[in-house]
Amino acid sequence: MGRTSDAPQNLMEAARTLMHDRGYSAIGVAEICDRADVRKGSFYYFFESKQALTVATLRATWALERARWVEILGRGTGLEGLEALIQEQVQGQYDRQRSTGSVVGCLYGNLAVETTTSEQDLRDCLREIFDDQSQLIFENLRRATLDGPLDDDKATIVNARALIAQLEGNVLLAKLYNDPALLGPLWSHIEGFLGITVLTSDV
Repeated sequence: MGRTSDAPQNLMEAARTLMHDRGYSAIGVAEICDRADVRKGSFYYFFESKQALTVATLRATWALERARWVEILGRGTGLEGLEALIQEQVQGQYDRQRSTGSVVGCLYGNLAVETTTSEQDLRDCLREIFDDQSQLIFENLRRATLDGPLDDDKATIVNARALIAQLEGNVLLAKLYNDPALLGPLWSHIEGFLGITVLTSDV
């Protein structure tokens, strides 16, 4: 095993990679330890269970991704930032298919489909992440009402959650068909949902 201080990070990186590639239920602690080059006996010194490791992994992953979301959503007008975020999410699926041969989908969405009622800590963590994503989109929509051309009544938390659901649903279908091209019309669908009549500029 490497330096003790590296073990938790190595375990989280291994868990993130394996879960993204194969899902949550298909992997076990032994495989994660193997991938991380950490003895299985040492695993439980840092994490009490696979679920605890997964929660820590998701929180660390979202902390990094959240900073990226904030940066992108802050570009240009509110709608330009939102379009740029959607485009980056779509491009990410294209990039993964080119590098691995498969559309892997969204880590959070994949886990949300897999989790059961017995894994309450994991479910709570995923809810926190999706709630935070929805709040960021909501704040972006509110800014877009000031910048135009979004109508005031479109800037609601309900609509923000619907946009997250639309993104997740389209990514899920792209994963099912292993075809990122299915994500191509996503932004135009979002424009229709929001009732945007003036096209945003390229970002």
